[in-house]
Amino acid sequence: MKISIGSKIVEGPWGGGNLFYLNLKNYLISQGHEVVFDLLHSDIDIILLTDPRKKIKSSATFSLREIIFYKKFVNKNVRIIQRVNECDERKGTTGINETYLNASSIADHVVFVSDWLRKIYLKLGLATSKTSVIMSGSDKDIFFPRTDQIKKEYEKFKIVTHHWSSNINKGYNTYKKLDDLLNQKVWKNKIEFTYIGNISKEFELLHTKIIKPLNGKLLADELRKHHIYLTGSINEPSGNHHIEAALCGLPIIYYDSGGIPEYCRDFGISFVDNLEEALKNMIIKYDVLKNTIKSYPFNSVKMSQDYLSLFQIQKFKGTNSYSENKVLIFLFFKFLKFKNFLEFNYLTFIQSVRKFYFNTFRRFFQTNQ
Repeated sequence: MKISIGSKIVEGPWGGGNLFYLNLKNYLISQGHEVVFDLLHSDIDIILLTDPRKKIKSSATFSLREIIFYKKFVNKNVRIIQRVNECDERKGTTGINETYLNASSIADHVVFVSDWLRKIYLKLGLATSKTSVIMSGSDKDIFFPRTDQIKKEYEKFKIVTHHWSSNINKGYNTYKKLDDLLNQKVWKNKIEFTYIGNISKEFELLHTKIIKPLNGKLLADELRKHHIYLTGSINEPSGNHHIEAALCGLPIIYYDSGGIPEYCRDFGISFVDNLEEALKNMIIKYDVLKNTIKSYPFNSVKMSQDYLSLFQIQKFKGTNSYSENKVLIFLFFKFLKFKNFLEFNYLTFIQSVRKFYFNTFRRFFQTNQ
């Protein structure tokens, strides 16, 4: 099959969505399928629509209108799968639910990253019959537990969390509460807390160790230095952070909100307003949960297998009809190539300007020192 994924892949730390595209691409290629990131092919079997929002120029590689044109005039046999991992509830925005719901009208099937998220869109009128849930997963070749990861009796419990986004809903109220607890002697002697990633400027964590954003092996190595993972994320449809930690062998203390309980239930302790109580329960049940976390099921191979199965089912539902309008196809491909050329050169131009000003100011300050 030839699958077109409608998103760019960014190198380095860039959030869970970026890791999804990377893991799925690598798996599909390993199974002998071709993966592209544009519509410049007349024989695409599956288009994976990842984000219909017009303003997401940094990630989306083609628009809804381009998908519609492609299916109508280039390849009527193509099947469109929409993946939804966003909602207004996540960050208190408006218009996201409506945009994703409208986009679903052109999709042959809609995949959600949690049942919690799916129910939001079903209440808005999306037909149940064209939806399913595929749970997210991380790369178990990178995120795996240490064989010698045993907490020594004299050690403090090392708690960690990590986020790319600095949005307040990522759990900063929770992290501030834990930071305040670390100012109390009873907790200061029992636990320590590390935050990896971009920190919200609204909260000052005085007793927390803060590490700049990490990804891949460096992130996994850092997670494995700890005993417990904490996520205070609110209304998170899925998230990757807690999955990565669980695969590294860390039992999870998680805020009972959004789709995260679907990933953490049976593998940790939930809380809402009782963080301190959850900490006490985790310490009591740590050995049991440490053993249970060994069977954590959510990884990128399982996730990608589920997507591939869906793609194969959808492919056989195609119309087996291709367009004969070679003029329209030629013009469409020319338009896409020209658009891609403009976008690439615009980004290159902006980067060149930034580099020029940076070097100019650096030389100026060096000269005037």
